[in-house]
Amino acid sequence: MLPNGLTVAVKRLHPGQDDRTSQEQFMAEVGTIGRTHHINLVRLFGFCYDADVRALVYEYMEHGALDSYLFDRSRDVGFETARAIAVGVAKGLRYLHEECQQKIVHYDIKPGNVLLDGGLTPKVADFGLAQLLNRADTHKTVSGMRGTPGYAAPEMWMQAGASEKCDVYSFGILLFEILGRRRNFDEAAPESQQWFPKLAWTKYDSNELMEVVESCDEQDEKTAHRMCEVAFWCVQQQPEARPPMSVVVKMLEGEMDIAPPANPFQHLMAAPAAANLWITTTSSVNTALTPANGVSRGSNEIV
Repeated sequence: MLPNGLTVAVKRLHPGQDDRTSQEQFMAEVGTIGRTHHINLVRLFGFCYDADVRALVYEYMEHGALDSYLFDRSRDVGFETARAIAVGVAKGLRYLHEECQQKIVHYDIKPGNVLLDGGLTPKVADFGLAQLLNRADTHKTVSGMRGTPGYAAPEMWMQAGASEKCDVYSFGILLFEILGRRRNFDEAAPESQQWFPKLAWTKYDSNELMEVVESCDEQDEKTAHRMCEVAFWCVQQQPEARPPMSVVVKMLEGEMDIAPPANPFQHLMAAPAAANLWITTTSSVNTALTPANGVSRGSNEIV
């Protein structure tokens, strides 16, 4: 607690064997989150960096990490609460990707890096792997593997050029976990049900999606269906096929119609080429996000 009575959380970094990596992560966190201010990003109050102490001082989050809250079956997490958390995380990422002076790519979006305050407002945290990109940069060469297995985009494993679409993929996996209130991979489950995104697609394709969505009654089915379709778009194999986060927010909030998504796991059987489906068109009257496969200019419908 600070002298003014404000409760804070102190994240102390302990230099390990690879002190250079620890230092890089500390500076990445200060250099990115220190530039931001958004209701859905954890707020950095200050830091200490000297020979003996490396610490970051953050706002205190009463409910802790999303994974602890979401996967605790003793908690009654209503569907509307879950939806609001998903939308909040999406808005935080939209700010990082599209509204900051420099684009910020987080590279490690997962429930453990989303914190909940006393009102269950979600806040993206842990910017130790984040990078600043110029707005003109479409891809960034990254050294080594970034992210967490199970959440990291496929291109991260292939050491290909990375972009903010890595965060979009990770958000899609997070969205599946919010919908199912389970980890995306459960080794103890029957083989056909171990990887939840694939299970969700199977149920979606057979019109049985509600069998795997938690805490969803009849009046919420349409919203749950929409959220699942957004998740399928976010985890498309080709980065160009994933929507930008501004479009993700609009789709989640019902401001855009959503086309039936392509099977995001089709690449396991074949590898079709993917064009850039999300094109920004600008006129003197308005700006519209237009999929390249056939939405009329100025429309808010994805087809």
